[in-house]
Amino acid sequence: MLDYGSGNLHSVSRALAHAGGEPLVTRDAARISGADALVIPGVGHFGHCVRAIRTLGLDTAVLDAIGRGTPIFGVCVGMQVLLERSEEDPEAGLGVLVGGSRRLPPEVKVPHIGWNEVTWTRPHPYVDGIADGTRFYFVHSYAPEENEDAVGLTEHGRRFAAAAARDHVFATQFHPEKSGEAGLAIYANFVKAVSR
Repeated sequence: MLDYGSGNLHSVSRALAHAGGEPLVTRDAARISGADALVIPGVGHFGHCVRAIRTLGLDTAVLDAIGRGTPIFGVCVGMQVLLERSEEDPEAGLGVLVGGSRRLPPEVKVPHIGWNEVTWTRPHPYVDGIADGTRFYFVHSYAPEENEDAVGLTEHGRRFAAAAARDHVFATQFHPEKSGEAGLAIYANFVKAVSR
């Protein structure tokens, strides 16, 4: 698990351990390079998170891991930093997933806090066995645009990508660790895929 000074490290770490993983929280590039998989958690401001990742040199570690084919899992702002950009801040994202995130529209309650149904738009091993329309827990003011990388969609004022994937990179705008059995099932599928 990537430690860049922001994010819900404890709850994500506990959920991964519950799902059968052996999480190690680190900002050591050498440990990241030897990891079987990498989880990028995130809570807070997009620009602050991306700048912290770059300041610590962890952007290079993440991009190198992706180049090696290491499975990556981004959560909430950890998903947004993998995008190309965000309306929240002019700092560029890591550009691993296409598109950007935009502020949710003013006609709905922002921040969006609560449970939303997610509709799967294409199959992915990490969502195997999870029914279409399953509810997941969201806490955010900005959301990824609906784009070609989307795996699941939901709506709060507008439709947006609740989950996205490209090659061996997967990310969710919702918090699997706060989403009960369905969220733990996603982490369990991730752990199972990494352990093969």
